[in-house]
Amino acid sequence: MSSAELSPAELRASDADREKVADALREALAEGRLDMEEFGERLDVAYRARTYGELAPLTRDLPSAVVPGPKVSMVKRAGGEDSGEIDWDERVVGGEPSSSGAFALWSGFNRKGGWTIGRLFTSFAMWGGGEIDLREARFAERDVVIRCFALMGGIQVTVPPELNVTVKGFGIMGGFADDATGPGTPGSPRVVVTGFALMGGVAVERKLRKQERARLKAERRELQARRREERHALHERRREERRRD
Repeated sequence: MSSAELSPAELRASDADREKVADALREALAEGRLDMEEFGERLDVAYRARTYGELAPLTRDLPSAVVPGPKVSMVKRAGGEDSGEIDWDERVVGGEPSSSGAFALWSGFNRKGGWTIGRLFTSFAMWGGGEIDLREARFAERDVVIRCFALMGGIQVTVPPELNVTVKGFGIMGGFADDATGPGTPGSPRVVVTGFALMGGVAVERKLRKQERARLKAERRELQARRREERHALHERRREERRRD
């Protein structure tokens, strides 16, 4: 089932969504709207919540109510300088491509890193494999066609989440897997992946860039540390209240 077939309440919540609800609960505690026990119970539920529907009731009776829900497309859009997203003005460089094609026969090829792709890129793999990675690539033009032909071989095409992608290939006794078709961020190049796989496979998928994965991993570690500190502080407060009683 796709996200389009789910109601907003059924969609998965992110760490950022959970943290927004936690901030609203902290504010309510500081204002005296929640006592320590209510705050602790709601905070535990917030950090365990998996969907927007589980988060919504936690702040519904508060003035600073948070209404969690998807407000933007699931595809990343242009952000600020620290968002980690691609600045397409820097990546669409014009000029000549550094490679216009690749061929593998009983062998392999790869195009990745800071290479420049042109208007047309043709790849062929027979009894071998190839990798085409556009996550760090530069673009000579904004409209790109990648042709993939796999004969008893395999070709992997990897694109960043911000790229505008359309997949049109097909397979005969093979597969042409599309996990990437969709819009990109404003100003992103348009990449069409076409071709066919005969007793082989072509896979097109979106993946985060290494620096973005590292940034998100660091953010998760920081959030987990904050949660541990908060739970410890809450536990200490409860112990102090029990001693006073």
